[in-house]
Amino acid sequence: MTETRVYLQPAYILRQRSYRESSLIFEAFTRDFGRISVLAKGVRKAKSKSQGLLQPFVPLHLTFLGKAELKTLTDVELAESYLPLNGFALYCGFYLNELTSAFLHPDDPHPELFADYRQCLGDLQQPGLLEALLRNFELNLIEKTGYGLQLAYDAHHDRPVDPLKKYHLDADLSPVEAMDGIYSGNTLLAMQSRNFSDAEVLVGAKVLLRRVLDQLLHGKPLNSRKVLNEIIKRL
Repeated sequence: MTETRVYLQPAYILRQRSYRESSLIFEAFTRDFGRISVLAKGVRKAKSKSQGLLQPFVPLHLTFLGKAELKTLTDVELAESYLPLNGFALYCGFYLNELTSAFLHPDDPHPELFADYRQCLGDLQQPGLLEALLRNFELNLIEKTGYGLQLAYDAHHDRPVDPLKKYHLDADLSPVEAMDGIYSGNTLLAMQSRNFSDAEVLVGAKVLLRRVLDQLLHGKPLNSRKVLNEIIKRL
């Protein structure tokens, strides 16, 4: 297999770890190659100009080569100006990264989801919208990684969801009308149309999407979610 070089690939770092004395191995979400692992040699040396760039939430252009699962970084550039995340938005960013890493298979490109991720990071600068932004990204992630989530139709009863009725989710994560349902039809329809302007919808969407994500991730815990919940309790 011929070793290929990729030039100036738009990317964000999802997570990283030190490797040997002066190097890093990081996981990047790239526009055209999906989630990849990259070895950055010598970037932890005192004179390295790259270490400051190789951080989560920084828009990058990566140049790398390799034919194996682990690519080798040959150059990195700042792709565009950006504002660093701070406070609660920073923890939301780590949640986005952990969730994205958990859902994406290696080398499986999702350019539309990459655009959603980039947009969401920029929008996290708006503190009043954080919950709505997270719910919207979760829905985008579920949809664009092939799982889908149809919330506007009760297939069990063969009729549209009624905003005044209550619903459960069945084993296939589809709504089923039930007298003791825990999700309102209004919440389901608002989620389907990505309308999170109502506070009650936001609360219901959070409960529903936690159930959906837990099922799709087969119960795999998300450490950043625990941190976010602890922070919210203190607010």
